[in-house]
Amino acid sequence: MQLFEQAAAFSEVGAGLQLGPNATRILQAWGLGPALDAVAAFPERIVARSSTSGRELAGLPLGQQAVQRYGAPYATAHRRDLHAILLQAVQAQTGAQLHLGSAVAGFQESVQAVQLQLTDGRQAQGDALIGADGLWSRVREQALADGRAQPTGHLAYRALIARADLPAALRANEVSVWFGVRQHVVAYPVRGGQWLNLVVIVQGAASQELPGWDDVGAAADVRQALANCCSTLQALAEAAPSWGRWSLYDRAPLSSAAQMAGGRIALLGDAAHPMRPFLAQGAAMALEDAAELGAALAALGASQADIPAALAHYAGQRWQRAARVQARSRRNGQIFHLAGPLQWARNAALGLLGHKLMDLPWLYGYRGTL
Repeated sequence: MQLFEQAAAFSEVGAGLQLGPNATRILQAWGLGPALDAVAAFPERIVARSSTSGRELAGLPLGQQAVQRYGAPYATAHRRDLHAILLQAVQAQTGAQLHLGSAVAGFQESVQAVQLQLTDGRQAQGDALIGADGLWSRVREQALADGRAQPTGHLAYRALIARADLPAALRANEVSVWFGVRQHVVAYPVRGGQWLNLVVIVQGAASQELPGWDDVGAAADVRQALANCCSTLQALAEAAPSWGRWSLYDRAPLSSAAQMAGGRIALLGDAAHPMRPFLAQGAAMALEDAAELGAALAALGASQADIPAALAHYAGQRWQRAARVQARSRRNGQIFHLAGPLQWARNAALGLLGHKLMDLPWLYGYRGTL
C-alpha cells in the first residue's frame, strides 16, 4: 500500500474535533484506545445554552453514561493529536509507504489497475485508488466531474485557550453550545483537558474563500459578532490569544453509491461527503468509511481479482448513512440559528425534551462491520 500526501510535512491543522462513541469504538477496535486516552478529553455532558442570557436550555450526560449506553466514550481531541495517533499506527502496524509532498495531478484506470500521476511528474500503479484528499479532492474532480464544493454562507472562527488561564467557572469538563440568532458558539476541552477549543460560527457573512489561521481581522469580527451575547461568551472571546477564520463549504447529501465508488476508484471522508460541522461528525464519518473500506478489502483475502466489487460493496454500505448525516448537519444549522418565535419554540422544546432530542442512538450506536 502506498499513501500519497500533498503536504510536505505534517503540521498544525485546524483545532479541535468531537469523536462520538461511533468513532471512538472504531479507534478502540483498531487497538488505539490507550493512545486516544493519553491525548483526548472525555466530557461529562453536552449542554445547550442561550447565547444572550447564558441560561441552560438542556443537557445530555456523557462520561460513563455514554459508555454504558453505547459501549464506547464520547471524546474531544485536537485534530493534530488524532492525526499523530493514526500516522503512528500506520507506520507501526502496516507496510504502507508514505510519500509526503506528493500532490495528485490525475489518474488513468484500466481493467486491471490504476495509474496515478503526481504533479511533479512521478507515477505510481496500484490495484485501486482511494481518494481521501478532502474537500477539494482532485480524485473526485476527475472521477465524478461534478463541480466544486459550494460556500454555505457561514464563517467559522476558531481559537485555542489554555484552560489554566480561565476562571474556574469556565473550566467545566463539558461540550457547551450557545444558540444565537444566525450564529452559535461551541466550546470543549482538548489535549487531555489542558486547552479549550472555542468555535464561533456566524451565518450570512462573506462566503468567498478567506485566509486561514492568522487572519488579523478575525478577533475584531468575533467581538462584533458576540457584542449582544452573555458575559461568559464575551469573556471567553477576550481570553483567546489568536483566532483563525474559515469560510465553510459543503456539497448536497449523497444520492447514490456511485458517488462513492466506481470501478477501481473510491472516495473516503470529505472527498466523498463533505458536511457542515453542526453535528460534529466529519471526522467520525471518515473513520467509519475507513473501517468499512478495510473490512471490504480484507474480505477479498489473498485474491485481488474482484476489487471493483469490494469497493462497490463499501459504497453500498456507506452512502445512505453518510447522506443522512449530511442532511442532519444542514438541518441542525438551521435549528441552531433560529430567530423570533421559532427560537422560542426551539428553546421550549429543549426544555421539555432536551435529553431525547440531544441523544442520537441511530448515530452513536452505529457499529457497521465491527
